[in-house]
Amino acid sequence: MEQFFSGKTALVTGAGSGIGEATAKLYAAHGAKVIVSDVSEKGGNSTVEAIRKSGGDAQFVKCDVSKPAECEQLVAATIKAYGRLDVACNNAGIGGEQNAIGDMSVEGFDKVIAINLSSVFYGMKYQIPAILKQGGGAIVNMASILGQVGFAYSAAYVAAKHGVVGLTQNAGVEYSAKGIRVNAVGPGFIDTPLLTNTPAEAKAGLVAKHPIGRLGKAEEVAELVIWLSSDKASFVTGAYYPVDGAYLAV
Repeated sequence: MEQFFSGKTALVTGAGSGIGEATAKLYAAHGAKVIVSDVSEKGGNSTVEAIRKSGGDAQFVKCDVSKPAECEQLVAATIKAYGRLDVACNNAGIGGEQNAIGDMSVEGFDKVIAINLSSVFYGMKYQIPAILKQGGGAIVNMASILGQVGFAYSAAYVAAKHGVVGLTQNAGVEYSAKGIRVNAVGPGFIDTPLLTNTPAEAKAGLVAKHPIGRLGKAEEVAELVIWLSSDKASFVTGAYYPVDGAYLAV
């Protein structure tokens, strides 16, 4: 496998499961030293163990991305561990409360915004200065197909993911000339632990929304993240890339 990130350090939030786990493993497979971050110590350490068993180099750092101080500490821990930060994937997120807007709790809305949107700002705020010290690098923010369209009973999630796309575009405008490319990925519905408790009938309904005829796999999203993070995507920045089995094309 081509070593896109040999000698470089990658940071992945929400890397204890799902897309984050797959992304962390793939960064490592391409030669990066990886900081695996998650609120779940069990999940994060499991990802680290898998990377090390495959011959990679990874360390776990616990972080609640909704707290700016912890996001700052996460970057500091990355520098302490590996001496540099070159690539970051701001992936952590939750589905959150599902309710019509008039019935949604303020607390439920605020929680989703904090974890899915504010965290991306906090992440970039502290990642960017560290990446600039290396002369540049790349950031990939995890948005969603719902960063482009609505979805009933998911107003907070939809608003947050639209915001992630906007933040990404702005960061691309502000830092591309300084050597940091910033892009967003918009997965369709992916077969991850976030969908574990989804009833079979509802899951079938989600599958039907994807013309490809199935849900996506975390590894398929990770492949796009890796490409956007690598020098292969050297002219790609400030952009939003769906990986959605034609969901948005319908």
